[in-house]
Amino acid sequence: MQSYGQELVTMLWRILGNEQDVCDAYQDTFLQLAHYEGGRKPEHLKAYVFRTANNIAISMLRRRIAERNRLSRPITTTSVSSPAREIDSKYLQETLRSYIAQLPEHLRNVITLRDLAELSYSQISRILGISAATARVYRCKAIQLLSVWMGKEE
Repeated sequence: MQSYGQELVTMLWRILGNEQDVCDAYQDTFLQLAHYEGGRKPEHLKAYVFRTANNIAISMLRRRIAERNRLSRPITTTSVSSPAREIDSKYLQETLRSYIAQLPEHLRNVITLRDLAELSYSQISRILGISAATARVYRCKAIQLLSVWMGKEE
């Protein structure tokens, strides 16, 4: 890592322009490397590290822009929740929870780990002993089922 650590920091600095973000992206890059497919070393280590760092930096920029846009929107009075809206929201949450509970176990596990625990597909694949592609397919099927079921509810 010492052989191209400075190059990596330079690249991250050009993309992010913020010392704290550069440090965070650098750390996240090596955390992802440490968790790479059960601790194995990627075939092209330098390419993997730089691509991962670039992806992390771009994700950070996207989050920063989204946050800035969210904060710059005017606050409207319609966002104030009324008791009726709170009841509707709670009803919707309970309905969704009951439908998730009705999903087949393999679909329910993927939905729970991906959307509630916010795990990556590679983490889900390791936990459930399936491929990441299979986890994506299961999530897609689960969302389709939930969409159909929720559509009938209306």
